[in-house]
Amino acid sequence: MPVFHIAIVESNVLTGLGLQQILRDIIPTAEVSLFTSFDALQTARFEEFVHFFVGSRIYFEHTQFFRDRRQYSIVLVAGELQINGVPTLNVCQSEQQIVKAVMGLRRMGHPGSMNPAAKEELLLSAREVEVARLLAKGCINKEIADALSISLTTVISHRKNIMEKLHARSLADITIYAVMNGLVNIGEL
Repeated sequence: MPVFHIAIVESNVLTGLGLQQILRDIIPTAEVSLFTSFDALQTARFEEFVHFFVGSRIYFEHTQFFRDRRQYSIVLVAGELQINGVPTLNVCQSEQQIVKAVMGLRRMGHPGSMNPAAKEELLLSAREVEVARLLAKGCINKEIADALSISLTTVISHRKNIMEKLHARSLADITIYAVMNGLVNIGEL
């Protein structure tokens, strides 16, 4: 029986250990390694891993690495945060719910291999993506209206729609979404 190598890259040791045990229980053929930092992962032979369960903070700090491996990456989130093209796992739920979610991910195969551009279009319109980029870069509504040659009312409407579609509670949520989905580079902020 083949052995599957799975990496958990999570700075919260308790979360990592709990998930490690759950994965070992539901995938007995898996060898599950826990790394508490990205640097620790870099010292391992990461090309052997079939999946990376990565904490959202580490994903945020090393977005490009995990976006390049999006079909193998599952982001650990606290709540219902969604990232286009990358499956998420809410770690703030019961063990039974986590098991059910992981089993759902297994049934879906590699959901990240779907065309992320097509999925992006379904979530935000092209204009909403432009507005989200400018919001993440710190532009105020008037600056966005001027930059995109649209009215202030239209910017406010797009902003409201973005907040609803992303289930965002603040501008910080939009910024995180923009960085994690490659709409802006962290250096642009």
